[in-house]
Amino acid sequence: MERQMHRMPTTVLALVMAIALGACSAPDTPPAARISEVGTLTLTPQAQTVTSELPGRTKAWLSAEIRPQVGGIVKQRLFTEGAEVKAGEALYRLDPAPYQATYAQAKASAAEAKASLTSARLKATRYAGLVKIDAISQQDNEDAQASLQSAEAAYQAAQASVDSARIDLGYTTIVSPIAGRIETSSVTPGALVTASQDSVLTTVQQLDPLYVDITQSSAEVLRLKRELAAGTLSGADQDGVKIELLLEDGSHYSHAGRLQFSGASVSESTGSVTLRAVVPNSDGLLLPGMYVRAVLSEAVDPQALLVPQRAVTRSHSGATSVLLVVNGKVEQRLVSVGRSVGNQWWVTSGLKAGDQVIVEGGQKVRIGDNVSSVAVPAGNSPAAVASN
Repeated sequence: MERQMHRMPTTVLALVMAIALGACSAPDTPPAARISEVGTLTLTPQAQTVTSELPGRTKAWLSAEIRPQVGGIVKQRLFTEGAEVKAGEALYRLDPAPYQATYAQAKASAAEAKASLTSARLKATRYAGLVKIDAISQQDNEDAQASLQSAEAAYQAAQASVDSARIDLGYTTIVSPIAGRIETSSVTPGALVTASQDSVLTTVQQLDPLYVDITQSSAEVLRLKRELAAGTLSGADQDGVKIELLLEDGSHYSHAGRLQFSGASVSESTGSVTLRAVVPNSDGLLLPGMYVRAVLSEAVDPQALLVPQRAVTRSHSGATSVLLVVNGKVEQRLVSVGRSVGNQWWVTSGLKAGDQVIVEGGQKVRIGDNVSSVAVPAGNSPAAVASN
């Protein structure tokens, strides 16, 4: 038993030496480097439309405030509030009796003036013949001719009075000057109205098409003009700038409109320019005074580069960058992004056509790693327009 205890350390020593000799004889080979696989998107230039989303208000194409042109008592209201009326359709009827009397009196005065004119004309003709044979004096003939001219003037004045009385009598029926939708009436039968009063009786508005008054900041106008002048952008449409409307509930309006004109001055209070567009409204969905968002197609970039938003990272300092595959290695590059186009960023600098941007697997690789790239389809097609 004692002899076995003295032999145990020698056995352990021999075992340790054997293990050490085995380790020294093993080949010293490093583990094989692992190459990660990433999904890449090869950038291809494509034409993109530059748009601006701006606030606006709808306004009637035509609007007529109805006021009486003569005073009187309202006898009838001849329309249904909120209905469509035609141009020339009767809306109110005032009591015509005083104006009928005035018209009758004017016609009687005109008849009297006509009789006086006939008498003066006959006398003047007769005196013109008598003066030739010296039957009357030259003075008498001149007086007769002057009387004829005075009678003619009196008759013309009487005729004008007849016309005026007839016009006033016609004004007792108040008609719509335009076709459109009529609003509520501010008066009822029995009300007294006066000529050209400040308060309107009602309003008629033509709602198809409609105007949309839009405001755009002068800074945006300057930016767009600079980009167009530099050739970065080109005109969007030779037939005029197209607009789309977003309604107050966020839905898209089904009819596209056209920009009619741009304001020639900048508002000193808001620093904005007023734009006016014309929009069809055949279904009557839009009403004057509604708030809308107008999406204006302003220009086109024929060489736009779009990168999926998930491939772009932003640092704490605000710098944006993407990961690329260059010669089989991961490279980081700073980029500048502008507008959003659906789920993509419109890159304005830092990238070029043909670059391979990592869109999948970027979180599991580091800069400088060797990678194998697999082409990833673009997925959702890019949006047709880009918003500011």
